[in-house]
Amino acid sequence: MSDFDLYRPTEEHDALREAVRAVAEDKIAPHAAEVDAAAEFPQAAYDALRAGDFHAPHIPEAYGGAGADALATCIVIEEVARSCASSSLIPAVNKLGTMPLVLAGSEEVKRRYLAPVASGEAMFSYGLSEREAGSDTANMRTRATADGHDWILSGQKSWITNAGVSDYYTVMAVTDPDGPRGRNISAFVVHADDEGFSVGEPEKKLGIKGSPTRELLFDNVRIPGDRLVGNLGDGLRIALRTLDHTRVTIGAQAVGIAQGALDYALGYVKERRQFGKAIAEFQGLQFMLADMGMKLEAARQMVYVAAAKSERGDDDLSFFGAAAKCYASDVAMEITTDAVQLLGGNGYTRDYPVERMMRDAKITQIYEGTNQIQRMVMARQMLK
Repeated sequence: MSDFDLYRPTEEHDALREAVRAVAEDKIAPHAAEVDAAAEFPQAAYDALRAGDFHAPHIPEAYGGAGADALATCIVIEEVARSCASSSLIPAVNKLGTMPLVLAGSEEVKRRYLAPVASGEAMFSYGLSEREAGSDTANMRTRATADGHDWILSGQKSWITNAGVSDYYTVMAVTDPDGPRGRNISAFVVHADDEGFSVGEPEKKLGIKGSPTRELLFDNVRIPGDRLVGNLGDGLRIALRTLDHTRVTIGAQAVGIAQGALDYALGYVKERRQFGKAIAEFQGLQFMLADMGMKLEAARQMVYVAAAKSERGDDDLSFFGAAAKCYASDVAMEITTDAVQLLGGNGYTRDYPVERMMRDAKITQIYEGTNQIQRMVMARQMLK
């Protein structure tokens, strides 16, 4: 069986796309501009996604989830992002936060935490980056010190998506300060109501304003030992394995944002008239549209191939996950910028959605590893 057969969407995937698109267009898109302007969490989107079981589709059926495969999860994120990038971070970050548990958690930990996320009772975020340890994750300063069977957590995490809204957080912390770099970090689950845990003020961002981004602050937070995810010292390995899988979802988000911008631009150029005819009839604009469509489809296929590799756990997932995220986000930035250009002065105003899409697209080149880091990941895989 060829790779194409393995990642080609099935009839079930196509039906899922139609269902999610209907929800997104009916329940999410009408609020997207308001969510952006007010910088408020898209509660209506969360309610709609939860009603359709689209809020955390990746969680296995054994824990009450929909059991969606990696491609199905990407389709959900893509279709939501087509209408509202902030809302697409609900399923994306629920996967990011819980993926360490899916990959390495004990059966007890999985049952305790995956079930409430699957039911929509709770959301999950992911705490890896710090002020001085962004791309250099192994340089983190957050500490977890053993105290009997418990751990005492101190330090901070930066740029945490949906912080303050999520009920649970997978947090990486140094558990052996004198241990070998990268093998002295462990993963823990922190509860929003843990004593000594708090979140900072929301960051004032360029885009994805409806998804709150805050610091996590740990002031001697006591963590019971049964909240350890995986083995002691395996935290960074788990974190990097998680990113191999979830970078594919950022590629899907980028594809969705780009598709939304292209769809709007296509409708606009067919209606907008200059010099006595629709501007879609001008060859220069047709060349722009052709390039936008071509690059978008290339990005989509790359994301879908990477999703298939994520589902199978292929050895070359690191390369394909990085490549899909990197290429799709670069394409999304280019397509949304071109969409603004196609709308002319109108594209530069908030009366039209493409300026929001351009602002939202930018973060896809930055989070879950900047695209410079993605290129390093790819090159290292190629040189092995």
